[in-house]
Amino acid sequence: MTDDRYDLLRLLEAMLFASAAPLPAAALAGRLPEGADAAGLLDELAGLYANRGVNLVCRDGFWAFRTAPDLASRLQIERQVPRRLSRAAVETLAVIAYHQPVTRAEIEEIRGVALSRGTLDALLEAGWIRPKGRRRTPGRPVTWVTTPAFYDHFGLEGRDALPGIEELRAAGLLETRSTVATLGAEAMGPHEAADEDAGNADDEDELDDEALANALEDLPDKE
Repeated sequence: MTDDRYDLLRLLEAMLFASAAPLPAAALAGRLPEGADAAGLLDELAGLYANRGVNLVCRDGFWAFRTAPDLASRLQIERQVPRRLSRAAVETLAVIAYHQPVTRAEIEEIRGVALSRGTLDALLEAGWIRPKGRRRTPGRPVTWVTTPAFYDHFGLEGRDALPGIEELRAAGLLETRSTVATLGAEAMGPHEAADEDAGNADDEDELDDEALANALEDLPDKE
């Protein structure tokens, strides 16, 4: 390894260590000299940390240091207080995860019931969903997608790492009336889902800062 490459690895390591939040690869690459192989350097740095107490992981394109999974349980010194979500919120999160980008009306159609007030608010406050754009259809409805924080929380590298229908069934998570079962029937085909997403993306307008603020104001008040 050359001195220059070693220095670049140290620079990446320092940036990731100093950041309070996961960093996208593009932001890291922007701090490297022009022409530097950011992707290769990140993979190399991840390899150096692979067997350490701290691992370098990528979650939906965002990089961060995380405690090695096999050591996490031995480092707990405080009682965990789990975030409790309603059944409607869990089902809504599942719909968004597997069908994103998806509108409020599409969520209601998939679940078969109206979306209760505050459901999207709860997921938004948890940091697991965000508005993405507006569908180019009458009414210009806002579409919703999951965030890097969602993948980070559940230890997923990205959408491709979401469990398939057989994995959900084996884990006992598919109930007869469960919306997740509907997702399994409609959205578990990865190629079909990818094709649908590509089509939806072409039919959306991204939200600028002002439009994002307006979209958030459109959310109903909590009960």
